[in-house]
Amino acid sequence: MNSLRHFIGIDIGSLATKIVLINDGKLIDHKTERSTYDFKRVGHNLFDELLKTHQLKPAEVFVMSTGYGRNTIDIANDRVTEITAHARGVQYFYPEVHSVVDIGGQDSKAIVISKKTKNVVDFQMNDKCAAGTGRFLEVMAHALEVPIDEFGNLALRSKKYESISSTCTVFAESEVISLFARGASKEDIASGIHKSIARRVAGMAKRIGVEPQLIFCGGVAKNPAVKKYLEEEFGFEIFIPELPQLTGAIGAALIAQENNS
Repeated sequence: MNSLRHFIGIDIGSLATKIVLINDGKLIDHKTERSTYDFKRVGHNLFDELLKTHQLKPAEVFVMSTGYGRNTIDIANDRVTEITAHARGVQYFYPEVHSVVDIGGQDSKAIVISKKTKNVVDFQMNDKCAAGTGRFLEVMAHALEVPIDEFGNLALRSKKYESISSTCTVFAESEVISLFARGASKEDIASGIHKSIARRVAGMAKRIGVEPQLIFCGGVAKNPAVKKYLEEEFGFEIFIPELPQLTGAIGAALIAQENNS
């Protein structure tokens, strides 16, 4: 019987690197840091911190990596795709989940999970364009000189939204600056930006037939306006896990445990 008891999942995203420690299927600890340009250094630093905190040696843990930069680190014992990792991680919080929308820094994903097998049966991914991602929101918040953490609440204060027609981040940024120069309020422009993301992501998700119970995860799930406008697009309530940014890392760790039990 395998004697390993500690499993680490590390999700190296384009904007944030997340690491979790799992023991006996339970989340013990987690850390998050900005990815920067040096995925390997950030991943190794978080790994070393986690081991030091819990007085563990590298030989006592099994590491599963996932995410945009999963192949950049050499501490991983194995790797798993983001789609598989997020589907498994969401089930940690919602065992009956049927559909998932994940909006990260560099891409957005829609996933359908089998009610019988709990495995992924279909997915769609937008990874060719920043529109519909966390990076898009960051660029737009910067253009309006609004802190990213306040951007969603600013949008929710809008009385009417300004339509953002461009699907390219560069053109959308020009459109936002032009709207502001013509006297549109930051609130209404922000609302239009959030609605454009919700419309784009919901359209992708609808193509594969997502339905309740739908879970919204990824760093953008922390933005209340994106959640509200996604619900308007879908026509039903969506749910956000307690730790939406960690579902990929949690899923990777759980898969590592299941593969080694």
